[in-house]
Amino acid sequence: YLIHLMFHAVPALWRVHRMHHADVDFDVTTGARFHPIQILLAVPIKFAVIFVLGLPVLAVLVFEAVFNALSLFNHANVRIPPTVDRILRWFLVTPDMHRVHHSVDATETNSNFSFVLPWWDRLFGTYRARPEGGHERMTIGVDQFRAPRDFRLDRMLLQPFRDDAGPYAINRRWKTG
Repeated sequence: YLIHLMFHAVPALWRVHRMHHADVDFDVTTGARFHPIQILLAVPIKFAVIFVLGLPVLAVLVFEAVFNALSLFNHANVRIPPTVDRILRWFLVTPDMHRVHHSVDATETNSNFSFVLPWWDRLFGTYRARPEGGHERMTIGVDQFRAPRDFRLDRMLLQPFRDDAGPYAINRRWKTG
């Protein structure tokens, strides 16, 4: 939760992370779409946590396998029956819960940062049950990256260095409010 929040709050990190948010569709490929720089920046943080906590290798491998599987799940373009979703999201981040986070609307982007356990968003006040206009009317992605050419690999890899990227995520909260 905190690492994800940091990638939204720090302007340079948002420039790297927004490749993940630029996807105009919300599906399992979104769960695997991260800029190589973001992966390289996250590794030392993860290693530091592993070192400080003294975690065994097997625990780390199991965590990473579960974490990545759940990342694909919570980015899946699936509809869980509403009653089941309401119960499940108390224990696990569901696709409908995380989809809100991928909205172009700043107040929605700045919510539901959790990837696995939804309690962090509830604890820190960043939980949003649904988008204001409903899931069907919500626009996914980043406003500055909507043209088909923006989704070519070379353009995606250059996103952090483009000066037409607009303001960073967390700061948009106060500019639109």
